Amino acid sequence: MFSRLWDPAVWSAVPFGFWCVVFFVFGTVVGSFLNVCIHRLPLGQSIVEPPSHCPRCGYSIPWYLNIPLITWVYLRAKCRNCGTRISARYFIVELLTGVLFLACWAGPGRQSAALALIYAGFLAGLVAASFIDFEHFIIPDEITQGGMAAGFLCSALAPALQQAHSLSEAMKQSLTGMLAGAGIIYSILRLGKWLFGRHTIALPVDTLILFTETGVEWEGHQIPYEELFYRPSDVIALEARRVEMADRCYWDVPVRLGVSRLSVGLDEFTPETVPHLEAVSSEIVLPREAMGLGDVKFMGAIGAFLGWKAVLFCLMVSSMIGSVVGLTLIALRKQFSSRLPYGPYLALAAAFWIFGGRRLLALWWPH
Repeated sequence: MFSRLWDPAVWSAVPFGFWCVVFFVFGTVVGSFLNVCIHRLPLGQSIVEPPSHCPRCGYSIPWYLNIPLITWVYLRAKCRNCGTRISARYFIVELLTGVLFLACWAGPGRQSAALALIYAGFLAGLVAASFIDFEHFIIPDEITQGGMAAGFLCSALAPALQQAHSLSEAMKQSLTGMLAGAGIIYSILRLGKWLFGRHTIALPVDTLILFTETGVEWEGHQIPYEELFYRPSDVIALEARRVEMADRCYWDVPVRLGVSRLSVGLDEFTPETVPHLEAVSSEIVLPREAMGLGDVKFMGAIGAFLGWKAVLFCLMVSSMIGSVVGLTLIALRKQFSSRLPYGPYLALAAAFWIFGGRRLLALWWPH
């Protein structure tokens, strides 16, 4: 019965164009759900309850005002109740997901309907992860860890996903891809932390450094703490000639500021209890991170779905994409954060793999 469901003859009995429309419409519906995930997952909210509503006024959106693409245009990107502007992201995600689902049917769907649906679900996860990473610089575990489990399960249900001829071979390929993806990225993360985890900035003699509630400042430079503290162990360090606090002063002492601890000489404080802190120094050491653990798990999920060869392809292509983006921003003299999300580049590379990357790799690396 199950094998009959995925029989190509069954699917080809219905006109190809009909399934194109079905996949596109279904994709826009999934895209509407992805918008819920993109908004709620980073906030730790349920994606099931409450039903769709305006984040500002709480207006519960009826079904006839929750039709993908059409409603956003009909309401002119505004809430029906309070008139709050609705981000274009909602329309973009729905349209992008619909186009990707259509591409899955028009491409892999010619080989297997099961592959088309699996790739469509995988790409939906990539879309959600990319938009969340762009906005919050995180990729939730629900997507990464859930993606690893889903990739392994889908490989078992459809061995063709791994270009395998047996269940055991497909599961082996998926597990190898998962370990390779997570392992390589984790190795890069640790090596990068060891080599470039600290950025020493030489300052003019006796530069005044201010530690505000939101970041560190000196001579026109302002860096938010959120761009410095990626993990609990990250610390801003300096050797201060003078330190002034609200009720005391220090001379020639080391200063170490972390997420939950401040040390000035031999004294330790909780940062939240220090209303004023300024130091005079000729050097400051800032923590920095090339990527986070979310990228490690995200690459593991990509490897679980696509295999170890795709992992190598994604690493190479994502690096090229990141380089082009960075150089373009520099050429345009755009000011951008020292943190650039890497997840979207990995997602884009994975999409390239699905829609032709395997053939490109075969041309470059024949076997």
